[in-house]
Amino acid sequence: MPTELFKTGRKIRSEVLGEIRVQQVLDEADDFNRDFQQLVTEYCWGFCWGRKALSRKQRSLLNLGMLAALNRGPEFELHFRGAIKHGLTLDELQDALIQIAVYCGIPAGVESFKTANKVVNELKASGALQP
Repeated sequence: MPTELFKTGRKIRSEVLGEIRVQQVLDEADDFNRDFQQLVTEYCWGFCWGRKALSRKQRSLLNLGMLAALNRGPEFELHFRGAIKHGLTLDELQDALIQIAVYCGIPAGVESFKTANKVVNELKASGALQP
């Protein structure tokens, strides 16, 4: 039976990453990783993202910096999409990526811009982002 924290986390996780993505990850959970998916949903999304002092926009910026510093490309891409969904402008994101490059190193900046450019081009091509 899902806990209240799981329900909160599931809702936020879906709003940030997209319902299809979250449903797929949870559906693919098996005996080996089901407890981990519960932990991620409750702890990361319910407990952390469910707190009220920071906006989702602020959390998105924090995550981009941390994920770039840790060289976590696939997670960076997911959260870059979420950052756009939370209303960060391309100008704000560009400045954030430049700051990432300065503080995390040029290689982190190169990867961040490469991933961001891929996402921006995909969103523009699909009509989800205006040129």
